[in-house]
This record gives sequence, structure tokens and C-alpha cells, in this order.
Amino acid sequence: MKKLSKLGSRLAGLAISLALVGCANVVRVAPHTELKVVDPIWTTAYVTRNHGYLVYDTLFALDENFEPQPQMVDRWTVSDDKKTWVFHLRDGLKWHDGSDVTADDCVASLQRWAKRDGVGQQLFRDLESLAATDGKTLTLQFKVPNTILLEALAKMSANVPFMMPKRVAETDPYKPIEDATGSGPFIFQKSASEAGRKTVYVRNAAYVPRAEPQSLAAGGKVAKADRIEWIYYPDQNAALAALVDRKVDYVESPTAKAVVPLEGRQDIVIASTDPLGNVAMVRFNTELPPFDKPAVRLAVLQAMQQEDYMTAALGDARYWRVCHSVFPCGTPLANEAAVDRLKASGPDEAKKLLAAAGYDGTPVVILNPVDSPVISALTKVTAEKLRQLGMVVQIQDMSWAALTERRANRAPVAQGGWNMFHTWWLAADVMDPMSIVFSGDPQNGWYGWPNDPVLESLRAAYAHASNAAEKKQVAMKVQSRIAETGVIGILGQFFEPVAYSSKVLGITTPIQFYWNMSIDQ
Repeated sequence: MKKLSKLGSRLAGLAISLALVGCANVVRVAPHTELKVVDPIWTTAYVTRNHGYLVYDTLFALDENFEPQPQMVDRWTVSDDKKTWVFHLRDGLKWHDGSDVTADDCVASLQRWAKRDGVGQQLFRDLESLAATDGKTLTLQFKVPNTILLEALAKMSANVPFMMPKRVAETDPYKPIEDATGSGPFIFQKSASEAGRKTVYVRNAAYVPRAEPQSLAAGGKVAKADRIEWIYYPDQNAALAALVDRKVDYVESPTAKAVVPLEGRQDIVIASTDPLGNVAMVRFNTELPPFDKPAVRLAVLQAMQQEDYMTAALGDARYWRVCHSVFPCGTPLANEAAVDRLKASGPDEAKKLLAAAGYDGTPVVILNPVDSPVISALTKVTAEKLRQLGMVVQIQDMSWAALTERRANRAPVAQGGWNMFHTWWLAADVMDPMSIVFSGDPQNGWYGWPNDPVLESLRAAYAHASNAAEKKQVAMKVQSRIAETGVIGILGQFFEPVAYSSKVLGITTPIQFYWNMSIDQ
């Protein structure tokens, strides 16, 4: 009987899948990379974050005014001293397997998230207790007044505090989950997905959206399409060709150079959806030679002029700007502290500093994602610069999805370790010192694992600052500290376009929430 029951369930699922394939409202997306990891807590990869927004929900979310609004929460109270916060879940919350969402699930989810996220780590340092006081109520008790809790719970990008079933959330946060059961507007259909080619999501008919209109990440998450397919192309030019041939409806990360021939077409829209743009950076592994020495890191950074990187990666000056601030230009904490250190002086000075640092010829292994045109271009510029300085360079090619797994390897190079990789962040993700990229905690920080108690104390001071002026002063000290240690290098601020069919509805900014997307019939 059990076998027949399982067979019936599979046939029912197959019937739903076949019905959805035949329906008109199917959105096909060419993402910037393949989805290999389904755990948005284990990784900061944006493809996994986007997956998370389809299948999971959050306790709070930011609206278009960047104010936190309740999402899974119905109502909440806070004590006068800002130490006790009580949240009550709204009715109708169900996991994709049909079971009820409980406060215990949310407690476990927050505990796991806080071990990996920069904001969460600081939040939990000040936390005295977190408990489910009944099936739909959770209470957070802080040691000191807390004024950033709602903003933390509404964090819009990596790592987003997505809620998961307790059985999933109890997974070791340093091991990726494989069970993508959520409570969000779409269900990840693993059986219909194909590794290396396609990821499939189907609308969750049991999802009850909030009554409020959608506003950025907040409000009613109304699933507009019946089915969403992410179709992976290892080459972005191939993805654009698929858009022209109407095989896909949206291309997430086309190269700025490649979209030029498509500008002016009536059937295709080329747009920049994020006014703040992205921050390109290089990340060093501070645990392995040669970049375990701050002097070596600081030496090579003096050769990394932003203009060279942005010209190589973006070309058209409409799509990039130079920014000698650790915090993105155009955001409140952008500043000029230690700007003389952050602005590269050129290869001659870099050679002198590298010689003084005692570089001994240790090979530099750079991880290079060949399916990311922007990052791959950054890699080539760095490799050329390091070779000009007399360094031995080994480029190891892979997909971005493979890189996001490989960068977690803390072993020596001979055992799969690495020395450098390039990446970019949404400017909104690195606007303040609480971002995980600025962590100085070698155990719980970001890949590269700098051990910097001074930096950690500054980040704690930022979290406890009482006003904007105080926060700005701390941010300047954080910037000066990063300039002193050279754990990251800022390579420019850029505004990558997206390309999509003129029939696509529901374009959002700065993140594309695919649950909001549909095709105009």
C-alpha cells in the first residue's frame, strides 16, 4: 500500500508538471551562473539568494522606502528599554510539505543564519535568549538595548534570514543543506531540473500572500507565473542569442559590450536596474603564503588601478565609475579616510613594496570563473599585473558555481586551496561595516578568513553607535583599518545591464524577485 501511495504521489506530481509545461505563463530566465548550492545561508552567492526568494519567506522585508515591514510576522511588541522583542506569526503559513510553520522553525532558522551572516553574528553577541514561547510566538531577549533588529530580520540580500523547517535549519551551518523545502510562493522541483542545464520552480498553490500591495521585497508575494525555468548557458553571448531567438525571456548578466547591438530593438529591453550598481573587488586568502603577509597584499594592491579593471570588464564608461572608498560611492558611509592607501600608485611603487615585503616566488593560485565575463576579465588584468611585478601566477578556470564551492576550502594549495579570487557585490550589500565581507573573525567570517580583533571591535562599535554621525566616524575607522591590512581591494563600481523581452512584466530593482515576474499575454 505504501508503494502504491508513493506511486500515486509521483504520478500526481508528474501530472502537475505536464500541465504547467503546457500552460502559457512560463518564464524562462538565463541566470548568471548555474544553481549548484540550494542553501542561501551556507553561501553568499547571488544565484542561491535568488533561489531563496522563490522558495522561502522571511519574518520581515524591506519596502521601497527601505523600511522594514512584517512578512511572516503578524504583529510584534518591544519593551520600552528595547531589550525584549516578541513576534507573533501570521495565520496560513505552511511548509511545502503541508505542515504548519511554527515558532520553533523560526528559532532554529535564526540560530543557523546568525552563525554565517555578519549582521546576525553581531546581533547574537548581544542576545541573552531566543525562544519559542508558544507555537506561533518567538521572543528575543537582549543584554543591551537593540535598535537594529527589524532591519536585520529584513536584510534584503546575502545572507537573507530565510525561514526553514526546523529539521532543515538544524543542519550544521558550515555544511550546505540539500532539502529546499520552504514556505514561499514557489516550489523547487528537483525532479524536473537537470544539473548543468535547467532549474525548475512551480507555483505554490497553497501559499497565502499578504494583503498589502507588493513593495520591493515587502507586501504580497503574488506568484505571477505558473512555472519558472532557469536555463543555464556557460557563455553570456549564447544567453543573449537565446533571448533573440525567444528561447529565454530574461538574461540576468549580459556583458555591457555584448548588449550594444541589441540597443534600440522593439522586442528587447536593455536596462540598468540598480542605481547604486555593484562593487568589484579582489579577495586574498590571508591564511596561505604569499598573502598571509599584509605587506605582500598591500604591495600588489598598489598596482591595481581601478581604471584598468573597469575598462577591461565593462568597456563603455557609461557602465562604471572609479570609487576609492571601501563603502560604495553614493551611499551614506562613503568617505575619503586613508584614500592615499586605497588609490593605487602604480607598478613601480608596487615592485619596490613587493621586494621590501620579501616575496619569495611562491605561486599565486587565482580562481577564475570563465562563465562570468566581468569577473573573468578582472582575473586576466590581475594576472598580467602580478606577472609584471615578477610574481608566479597560476589561473585555475572553473564555473562561478564551482568557485563558490571551492573558495570554502581552507586547505593548502596542494590540497585544493587558493590564494585569490575576484567577485562583486551589490552596493547595497556592502554599505556598512556589518557586511560579512568586512569581518575580522577567522572562524565565522567570509572566505579569506582574516584574523583581525581590531576590525571586529570596530564593527561592534558600529552596531552600538547611537546616531548617524557616530556611525560615520566608526565607518571611517573601519575603512582605515582595511586600508592598513589590505584584506580586500576595491576595483571599481559598475552598473551591469540586464536584457529581457519586451513582453516581460514585473521587473524589480535592485534585486529581481522572480516570483513577481510574468509574461504579457
